[in-house]
Amino acid sequence: MLLRELTDNLDEKQIWARKGKKLVRKYRCAGGKRHGRIVSKPQACFAAPDIKARITMKRTQARVGSRMARKAKKTKRTNPASRMLKTLNRRR
Repeated sequence: MLLRELTDNLDEKQIWARKGKKLVRKYRCAGGKRHGRIVSKPQACFAAPDIKARITMKRTQARVGSRMARKAKKTKRTNPASRMLKTLNRRR
């Protein structure tokens, strides 16, 4: 266990993220195994990786990666929550 995990001082930056059509507060990891990723709780930055989920995602991306990218691009362009999200995170 790291000293950083025990302290309440958060280096993780709070950001806005989409959860369905709603906007919620999340954190961007400043360290740990998930450095740079967006997580719902700061403790998740130091959690052990889920190997099975990682393998499944690799397979899925290999199979339908380009389709996922196109769909995400369209959502970010058209979904009102995504458009508001861009504005909220730009202000920080």
